Amino acid sequence: MCFGDTTMGLTNKKEEQLRDMPIIRTSVGKSKDGKFVIVKTTTTYIKPTAYFEAILASKGQEDDLVVELAQVA
Repeated sequence: MCFGDTTMGLTNKKEEQLRDMPIIRTSVGKSKDGKFVIVKTTTTYIKPTAYFEAILASKGQEDDLVVELAQVA
C-alpha cells in the first residue's frame, strides 16, 4: 500500500467520534530524591454547558450531578 501524495481524510462520522472522546495526557518523571517514578494521568472531558444545565434541570440536586458525571467517565 503506497500513501505517497494521497491524503486519507477522516469521515465526518469519525471526526465526530474523535471530538467526543476524552483527552488523556500522561507525564512520567522521577521524585526529587530519584527513588520513585511518578506517573501522572489527566483525563479531560469537554462538554457544552447546556449538557450540565440539562442534568441540573432534570435532576435538581447536586448529588445526582455527581452520579451522572461518574457515569460519563
